[in-house]
Parts: sequence; C-alpha cells; structure tokens
Amino acid sequence: MPLISPNSVILFQGDSITDCDRDIDTLGDGYAAMTAGALDALYPDYQLKLFNRGISGNRVRDLRDRWQEDCLDLAPDIVTILVGINDTWHWFTGGDRVSEAAFEEDYRYIVEKTRGTGAALVLLEPFLLPVEDSQEEWRHDLGAKIQIIRRLAREYQTEYIPLDGLFAKASAAQPMDSLAFDGVHPTPEGHRLIARVLLEALTQNRLTDN
Repeated sequence: MPLISPNSVILFQGDSITDCDRDIDTLGDGYAAMTAGALDALYPDYQLKLFNRGISGNRVRDLRDRWQEDCLDLAPDIVTILVGINDTWHWFTGGDRVSEAAFEEDYRYIVEKTRGTGAALVLLEPFLLPVEDSQEEWRHDLGAKIQIIRRLAREYQTEYIPLDGLFAKASAAQPMDSLAFDGVHPTPEGHRLIARVLLEALTQNRLTDN
C-alpha cells in the first residue's frame, strides 16, 4: 500500500540538498520539486499538500531546534528527512565536531516527536562521493552517523532509503561529479536519483528509468 492517500500533507525536511533555492511558497529546484511533480502526475485527484522546509547548512541539532514550527505545527501525514552530511562536513572544514551521542540524541528526538503525531516517516541517509582526496577522511565519521540513522529506522520501523549506497552504486557507472559536483550537493542527475527512490518509497511501487 502506498504511504500517500487523498489529501495527504507531505513535508520534505533537511539541509541545503532539500532546500535547493526554495522559498516559503515553493519547493525549490531539487528532488522535492521533482518528487512533487511525479506525485501530481500519478495522483492528479489526490489534492496533495506539500511543504519544503529544508534549510541550507542545517545539522540535526538545527532541525531539533525548529521541529515544532517547521514540522509539528504543519501537521504532516508524511515526513521525509535527509540530514547529516553537515554534521560531518562542519567538523572537517570548521572544527565543530558533533559526537555520535549528540547526533543520536537529536535525531531520536525528531523521530520520536514525529512518530508521536502518527505521521509516517521516510529517513534518507546522508551520502558522500569523495570527488576530492581530502574527503576520504570524512568517511569514518559519516559512516558512524549513517549507522545511527539505520538503527533508528529499524527501531522505529520507518521507511528507509540507503542513499549513500545508491550514490556509490551509481558512481561506479559514471563520474562522481556528474552526480554531486562537490561530492555533497547533487547535480540535476543526482536529484533525479533521490526523487526516483523517494517516489518508490512513497508509492510502494518499484519504478524504472524507462
């Protein structure tokens, strides 16, 4: 059964990958808008209501700080969350480390608060394509945070999308920077990959690129 139903309220949450130049009334130029367009085509009579509340630069702690206003107050039926790369990136570029314990505490908070409303959750793991040699050292920290998200998805029985593995698989057949120009921010091709697998999760249908 699909997660969506007529009149569903769907919220896309995360950092700059979700934000993608959105404003308060639009879904931006990335995977959120692509997913919304596909849903409109598949379910033209459903009258879905969609929000994008991604904010560039956000870490999990930032989502926690604004979760009431930017999630719970919107009363969503479905919440998709893609966050975590900045919790690693900001450490290696700015020295602000987020411990695994703090990361899990904040992520668990937003999952518990959301599940408490009865909303369905789709957790998307953060991903990295090391287009720069220096990014290789990010992997240990990011990998530990991905494992935390996977564990929470199992514990709370949420939908889960293993983006890090999917991007790695796709990069075996094409240059990494064709999917994420800086290893973190998706190109249009990268956003299409995210939109396709997210649409599969929302509709519970296996889709193809044909």
